[in-house]
Amino acid sequence: MDYMDERSFGSRLKHAWNVFLNKDPTEDYRDLGASYTYRPDRPRFTRGNERSIITAVYNRIALDTASISIQHVRLDDNDRFLSVIESGLNNCLTKEANVDQTGRAFIQDIVMSMMDEGSVAIIPIDTSFNPQITNSYDILTMRTGKIMEWMPQHVKIRVYNERTGLKEDIKVSKRVVGIIENPHYAVMNEFNSTMQRLVRKLNLLDVMDDQNSSGKLDLIIQLPYIIKTEARREQAEIRRKNIETQLAGSKYGIAYADGTERITQLNRPVENKLMSQIEYLTSMLYSQLGITQSILDGTADDKTMLNYYNRTIEPIISSIVDEMKRKFLTKTAMSQLQSILFFRDPFKLVPVSSISEIADKFTRNEIMSSNEWRQVIGMKPSKDPKADELRNKNLSAPKEQNDDNVIEQETNSKEKEEV
Repeated sequence: MDYMDERSFGSRLKHAWNVFLNKDPTEDYRDLGASYTYRPDRPRFTRGNERSIITAVYNRIALDTASISIQHVRLDDNDRFLSVIESGLNNCLTKEANVDQTGRAFIQDIVMSMMDEGSVAIIPIDTSFNPQITNSYDILTMRTGKIMEWMPQHVKIRVYNERTGLKEDIKVSKRVVGIIENPHYAVMNEFNSTMQRLVRKLNLLDVMDDQNSSGKLDLIIQLPYIIKTEARREQAEIRRKNIETQLAGSKYGIAYADGTERITQLNRPVENKLMSQIEYLTSMLYSQLGITQSILDGTADDKTMLNYYNRTIEPIISSIVDEMKRKFLTKTAMSQLQSILFFRDPFKLVPVSSISEIADKFTRNEIMSSNEWRQVIGMKPSKDPKADELRNKNLSAPKEQNDDNVIEQETNSKEKEEV
C-alpha cells in the first residue's frame, strides 16, 4: 500500500507542471512577437465618439445584440429549426471566434465597429481549405476588419494579425468576406445625420468647458493714458507682463495696480443655445433609433423593451445573419437545409412573479415540457420521464396510455412472481 502511494506520488511529480517553475530556459520574449501595454485588437471609436454620450448608446446596443444567440443549424422540409450543426462556424459564433475573443465578444465587436465606421468586414482567418480556390471549406477562426478601400470585386481591409501582433492591410475578394453595413446608417453615420450633428455639438461643448475651466482670469486693464504710439504700446505691454508676473509668482494670486488704473474682470460666460440644441438632438436621436432613457438606465417596461428589440436590435442582428448566410453558406449547404439563425430568449425580461403563470399556460397547452421550463429558471432537468412529456398535467392520461401502464405493471408483477 505504501509502495502504491509512493508510486502515485512519484508519478504526480514526474508529470506535474507549474507555469512559473517549468519554463523553457531557451525561451526569448523577443520571439513571441510585438508586445503592448494595452490590447491592440480592441475596437476603438473614432471621430470624437469616444468622448461623448454616443459611447453609452453604442455599448448598450452592442451588448443587447450580442446577448442574442446565433447558431449554424439544420432545418426541416418546412424551414423550421431542427438541430444545431457542430461545425467550425458554429464554434466561432457560440464559443471561440479567435484566440482573443469569445463568440459573444466577437458579435459585440461587429456591432460596435459597424456603428462607429458605418460598415464592417467579417473575415475568415483560418479555414480548412483555401476559400479563393474552393467553396467547400470550414471556417475555424474569424475576426472583424476595417474597410479601407472599396474596389469592384475586392476590398482592402485592415485586420489584426494574431501571429505578429500587428494590424495589417490585405486585399480580399468580396465573395469570401462578409460586409455588413449599418442598417441605421442614415441616422448614425451620414455626415449631416442626427448623431453626427449631436457629436459635433458635444465636441463644441467640451471646447467651451475647457476654456471656462482653463484658469484664465480674463482681465482688461485700462491705463491712464492713450495708447496710440508705438512707445505707449510697448509701455502697456510691459505693464501687462508685470501684472502677469505678480499673479503667477504670488502664493495667493495677489497683484497691485496704480490708483489711476482700472481693472475689469470678464468672468461671466456668454449665453448661447448650445445646451438646448444638444437636448433637442438627443431626444430626436433616441426617437429615431427607438431608444429611451429608461432603456439605458434599466427601468424600461416590457412594452418599451419589445419596441426597442423590434426597431433597433432586430435590423442589426438580421443584417449580420443574412450576410453570413450569403457569404459563408454555399448552395450545396443550403440544399442540405443548412442555415444560420438567431434566437432571443423571450423569458429573460419576465419577472419572477409572472413565471409561474406563464409556465402553467405553456405546459397546459403542450408547448413546452416541465424539463424545458426547469432549464429556463436555471434548474437541473428531472429524471422522471413524465417531465419530458408534452402533456397537460391537469388532465388524466389518455386511455391507451393508462392501458399500457396497467399492462406494464402486470408484466412486472408476473416477472417478480416468477423470480
